[in-house]
Amino acid sequence: MRDYEWKSSLSSLMKSFIEMNHLAGLKFEQQERFLRHFDHFCFYNGYEGGTLTREMAESFIYGQGGADRTLHDKEVLLYRFAEFMKQRGHHAYLPDIRTKYPASHHIPHIYTEDERRRFLEAVDSYPQTPNSFRNTVDPVLFRFLCGTGCRLSEALNLRIADFDYPLGAVTVRHAKNGRSRIVPLCASLTERIHSYINRFHIGCSSDACLFPGAKRGKMDRSTAYTHFRDYILMAGIPHPKDGPRIHDWRHTLAVENLRRWSAEGLDLSNMVPYLTAYLGHQDFRATQYYLRLTAEIYPELVRVMEAACWDVIPGGGGNEES
Repeated sequence: MRDYEWKSSLSSLMKSFIEMNHLAGLKFEQQERFLRHFDHFCFYNGYEGGTLTREMAESFIYGQGGADRTLHDKEVLLYRFAEFMKQRGHHAYLPDIRTKYPASHHIPHIYTEDERRRFLEAVDSYPQTPNSFRNTVDPVLFRFLCGTGCRLSEALNLRIADFDYPLGAVTVRHAKNGRSRIVPLCASLTERIHSYINRFHIGCSSDACLFPGAKRGKMDRSTAYTHFRDYILMAGIPHPKDGPRIHDWRHTLAVENLRRWSAEGLDLSNMVPYLTAYLGHQDFRATQYYLRLTAEIYPELVRVMEAACWDVIPGGGGNEES
């Protein structure tokens, strides 16, 4: 990317737009590739001047076809670039975001309170395993996943320094979409992690993995899933081919919070932005999956949720991050 020679009359604006997103902490790698292609497209098609027209945007997005996911990503990128241009006094057409992600047909498992209890009992009672840290690490790791809804990759990337005991939170750094965020913890989980660090990580560097695997290196995702399947089996929770999964703890936390807020009569249109920020979603489109899922699982809440979030629940592709 550094060796690319920018060519079009919009190149300076594109580079400023990329720099702004990097300064905001986003990796912005795929988006930068698309913008290089757009710069090349504009130059070789003779588009001059500091404007973004409808013809330019739609020819670039749809001219060569592509998968729905690619078209959607191009629509979103050019929409945001057009907003950036308009804020700086340039004329720019705002493309419609009309392509949906392919629908996901996976039905996530929403854990019950009893399943959660049985699962954690299985983690705690797993037979002692020599030459392994699992009996010490897993009870804290899986409580963290259950209690925060973080992605498995986010948990395994945590360092000791990312835990802030006085604040009662962890900092998740450079997660999906390159975003970082602070995740608050409940008091009991804060105390458990604090005790775990003082007992297990004595003498370790603050840069050491909070939830390590063998030899205190980073735990593999495959190792975590192998352990998870052991605990699911011990807990007597059915495990068909497509689940339950570790990621379903994230689904469960989101759905349970939406259900509770709705039952308590809270205004979901005010609460959903908090959920979006907490889960580390880039925008509301990812959170809408949980709104639809909650309405499907708790049909008695459909009327309330549709009234509060009428523009979010219908439609959508059901896309959910890995």
